[in-house]
Amino acid sequence: MHLKPNADVAERALLPGDPGRALRLAQHLLAAPMQVLNTNRGLWGYTGTAADGAPLTIQSTGMGAPSTAIVAEELIALGARRLVRVGTCGALDGTRSLGELLVAGAALCADGASRALGADERAEADPELTAALERAAGDAVLVASADLFYDPDPERAVGWAAAGAVAVEMEAATLFTLARLRGATAGCILIVSDLVPDGSRIGEDELHAAELRLGEAAVAAL
Repeated sequence: MHLKPNADVAERALLPGDPGRALRLAQHLLAAPMQVLNTNRGLWGYTGTAADGAPLTIQSTGMGAPSTAIVAEELIALGARRLVRVGTCGALDGTRSLGELLVAGAALCADGASRALGADERAEADPELTAALERAAGDAVLVASADLFYDPDPERAVGWAAAGAVAVEMEAATLFTLARLRGATAGCILIVSDLVPDGSRIGEDELHAAELRLGEAAVAAL
């Protein structure tokens, strides 16, 4: 296993990409003392008790769909059953604001990993979990899941927007597909960290404040 668990994995799991975000969310959402679940390969993870009194795991996945597929596969094997990606995205038009939260109800499969797992053009989040996320953070939208952060072809983003995608990120389609294959449920909630049309990016302090709202909404849905 790539994860070397030092603690039990909870049935509920939040999956940030960034190990730093995993730590910040653990400090905000888990009662002390929390347990370090994993440090192997720099994929920091934590398990503890959330404010509702139930166990919660927060495990970073690293960047991109292949890493996410490994981490999600192993978490599910270790007992996770409800997984929520808590990450960032780039908005594809000018109607969204930096720091805004978006619930991803489905993802265009523009990545290789979800396709390798058998996905078609679109992967769907679990509907009940998505409905709970919507109650916490607003109506669900379509996103595009891609392999490249620095995409040399701007026409791809134009095509995703034309297909109805509101934002682009890198992991949701693979998580949705893998969860369905393994009999788990998965959802996704994202911070708008970038505006693709003009290249603007969220500041670090604003991002960290949005992360706390992100985590709170995800736990409320779980």
